[in-house]
Amino acid sequence: MARDLKYRSVETDFASLERELRSKQHHDDEDPGEGIPDNYADLAAEYERDVDSD
Repeated sequence: MARDLKYRSVETDFASLERELRSKQHHDDEDPGEGIPDNYADLAAEYERDVDSD
């Protein structure tokens, strides 16, 4: 199997890869706390305080 993968010619769709990476960058700019449901917001805030104090 490894030999098959090593010698198989694969065409990479660089345009698709670029779109995917640009989309990822866009999502990285968002506040990670935006998607936290209200019932977990207090736990997230407590965890954030613990991380900040380290």
